[in-house]
Amino acid sequence: MVETLIQRIEELAQKQPDKLAVAFKNDQLTYSGLNVKIHDVASRMSELGIEKGDRVLFSAVSKPEMAVLYLAIQYLGAVAVFIDKNATAQNAVTIYKDADAKLFFTDKPVKGYEDECKVYSLRQVYSECGNREISYCLPQEDDLAEMIYTSGTTGKPKGCMLTYKAINSIWMNTIRGIGMREDDITLIPLPLNHSFALRVFRACLYIGATVVLQNGFTFAKDIENNLDRYACTAVAIVPASVETIARQMQDKFPEIMGRFRYIEVSAGSLSVDQRKRLTRQLPNTVIHNTWGSSESGGALFLNVTDIAKNRPEKIATLGRPLDGISVRTLDENGNAFESHKAHPGRMSIRGDMQMSGYWNRPELTADTLKDGWLTTGDMIYRDEDGYLYMLGRADDIINVGGEKVSPIEVENVAGEYENIYECACIGVEDPEGVLGNVPVLFVAAKNNKYSEDDLRHFLSLRLEKYKVPVKFVEVVELPRNSMQKVDKHALKGMWERKGDNSLFNETIQTIMTRRSVRRFKDEQIDRELIQTILRAGYYAPSGHNMQTWKFTVIANKKELERLKAAARETAKANDVYFYGWDNPALIILVSNDSRNAYGCQDASCATENMMLAAWSFGIGSVWLNPLMTLRDRQPVKGLLDEYGVPENHTVWSAVAMGYPVADGVQLKKNTEVIKWIE
Repeated sequence: MVETLIQRIEELAQKQPDKLAVAFKNDQLTYSGLNVKIHDVASRMSELGIEKGDRVLFSAVSKPEMAVLYLAIQYLGAVAVFIDKNATAQNAVTIYKDADAKLFFTDKPVKGYEDECKVYSLRQVYSECGNREISYCLPQEDDLAEMIYTSGTTGKPKGCMLTYKAINSIWMNTIRGIGMREDDITLIPLPLNHSFALRVFRACLYIGATVVLQNGFTFAKDIENNLDRYACTAVAIVPASVETIARQMQDKFPEIMGRFRYIEVSAGSLSVDQRKRLTRQLPNTVIHNTWGSSESGGALFLNVTDIAKNRPEKIATLGRPLDGISVRTLDENGNAFESHKAHPGRMSIRGDMQMSGYWNRPELTADTLKDGWLTTGDMIYRDEDGYLYMLGRADDIINVGGEKVSPIEVENVAGEYENIYECACIGVEDPEGVLGNVPVLFVAAKNNKYSEDDLRHFLSLRLEKYKVPVKFVEVVELPRNSMQKVDKHALKGMWERKGDNSLFNETIQTIMTRRSVRRFKDEQIDRELIQTILRAGYYAPSGHNMQTWKFTVIANKKELERLKAAARETAKANDVYFYGWDNPALIILVSNDSRNAYGCQDASCATENMMLAAWSFGIGSVWLNPLMTLRDRQPVKGLLDEYGVPENHTVWSAVAMGYPVADGVQLKKNTEVIKWIE
């Protein structure tokens, strides 16, 4: 028998009833409250017909109701089947059918599929209290507890079956590998249908810590808010989110993220550059990088902070397996051998944490589980001290005329080039038809200083000749999946469609790379360059070609401070939100005649033109609009009158410009805004 989360929470409800267990914003459950809600929801689910062994599908929303429903399913001995909260109705129904689920708990509509699945409101069942008396029956360790669906490389969903023994081992590995403590308050801003988030979530509850849920990383401000509200001591993030957070926090990144006792990064490996930067920026925060999968949970744990300090020559390692986890390498024929850097092999692992197989996939299960070992798709080697190193997925390794090239190695080296913020390497067919495959590097440039020739030279000094990419493709950003892993299948598709042609012309590149910049260097902008930027403004379209706009340029430091002070004072007096500017070289007030019905649109077009023009010259800008409603309010009015802004003009935008101190914030774009009518 293995201990279950149900047993543990019942114990903790007695031991620490008032301690916070799960929270999302102001929605909170103590351990006592969590235990009560589990019983209530389990009773109601039993009334809905859920029995031992039934598969139950539910949306993995980042809220306490998900935690309760998940545990209530376990209480009944049913099988939890998770699905992304943002999954389409079609994908949800596909998994519902594949799992032969009995019920689907969600609050998203399944329009068009109502007759193909039985749906019940997740919010409703969370609020209900069943009247049926039920008792908890301790499961056998080999009973199926849950299924995590993953599409893998085929795109066809497959359910990883995890027994109670497996999930118990997974949370124990996490606790040991990370050094989790009962007094930890762990922030989880990850989708809860994913293996990484789930294992951290389970481990926190088992050890009696507090879980704080957050709905993703779109706004890094949420991290700061949760740190302030709950004094979080730990956070679980993915590598791509590190960069997103850093760009949003800018110079406050060390101060804010340094408040965590530790940061665990998984669902991908930190690049060498990221490892060096994080350990340098956060000297008092322990950085962990974990290798894991849906089939195994976290299996290889690395204390990056320790390795960077004591074994810097091994900074790129995956680490070494914990006690109870075995790792071996397999050759092309599936035979185990002692690997080394010049002769890597496919990783195979063994331990109590591994899945029991794929649901209704006997052939795939037989190919993956052999003699008690779980075969992965990752290529690794082991050094003389037992440290493991990742070269990439087996099908991503590039065979260049018989020489094996690791895309991860190329990416790690390229990642240290200062003028790119992310890159990805893939293998493509040799255009010359000589070497079989050759490496190609997709590059997202950090600024206008990026040079392909300079990057090629940088790499040639650090890599063997056959490893240097033969082509470089500049993109705005790399395609990613729901866990923010780089989607290399999408990159290969992009290559097949476009080859080495630029995916965007210079105009599109400028539009898609522009970022808002609020902090500027103490450096003036050449007057002729300013005139060019202004020219871009008055070349914008204007309704009926009326051109009633006016551009007032303030480039005097004293006047900029006067305007800032007046805007702050007037905004405060009139309860208008004011987000100031920091040391711009100039501000352009874009105003338009209030009698012009198209004044707002005309000013907006002109403003955007000027911001794009500025960005094309490496000049940052930010659109400020507190003056829009304050034209006739003192002391702003007096100052605008002094500047000659007509009294009948509305100041639709104030554009602060200057050379950036740091990169602008790159926010995730909402792509779900397009509808085709064909």
